[in-house]
Amino acid sequence: MADFVPEGSIVRTIWGNADTIMLVFAGSAAEFALNRAVDWLFFTGNLPRDPIGRLFSTARFAQDIVFVDEATAQQTFDRITAIHQAVEHKRGTTMPDWANRDVLYMLMDYSWRAYELVHRPLTYAEQQDNFEVFRRVGLGLHIPDLPATYEDWLIDRQQHLERDLVYSPHTAELYAQYRRHLGPWRYDLLLQTQALLVPARVRDMLKLDPRPRLARTLWIYPLMQRLRLRSLVQRVLMPPRYLNAVRQLDRPVAA
Repeated sequence: MADFVPEGSIVRTIWGNADTIMLVFAGSAAEFALNRAVDWLFFTGNLPRDPIGRLFSTARFAQDIVFVDEATAQQTFDRITAIHQAVEHKRGTTMPDWANRDVLYMLMDYSWRAYELVHRPLTYAEQQDNFEVFRRVGLGLHIPDLPATYEDWLIDRQQHLERDLVYSPHTAELYAQYRRHLGPWRYDLLLQTQALLVPARVRDMLKLDPRPRLARTLWIYPLMQRLRLRSLVQRVLMPPRYLNAVRQLDRPVAA
């Protein structure tokens, strides 16, 4: 059976590399905190209780789609849908369609932002590829009203950013949890990373530094890779109890 994401897709490269996955979720963590539907993630308590652990569980779901065949990907879609329906049943209401699109759009958007931050700009064909893969993910999850083209998505993404974000008590609580789980200096690094990744509207709403110190040191990352020091960098940057989970995200396609 055919792979859900074909060999050679830029999405396999992005989602087969632990470093870019961490960046995807660093950016998403900022925007999640502002989303008008973030209360859904507070309903179960999983996100505020363990935001980093939630990151890894979501990353595993993503890889169970990107690196498998069509049938196995559909099984993952069914599992995700069942989890969402169980939460909706407990809460007695339905998650808004726009909120599901927001989540999909975050993963789509921060995938290319993360890759470009530490590697190179995506070609137009790669941007199209990224859009098409995530659109198929959205269809697999039965998310309605998805844009048909990449150009339409760019417009809809901007409209979602302008309409669906608000600074709320949940925003402050999530950032307090980020700081508690990461510690002061890793938390500061998270804020600098988010400042480099997120759209201007998100950066402004969170009052992130538009010119973080981290921007002056990004040239070190390719050097660390060439010197085979990537494992050491991960050991320094990640809390020890999450280190093995980070390394398990690497897939051979991104070696």
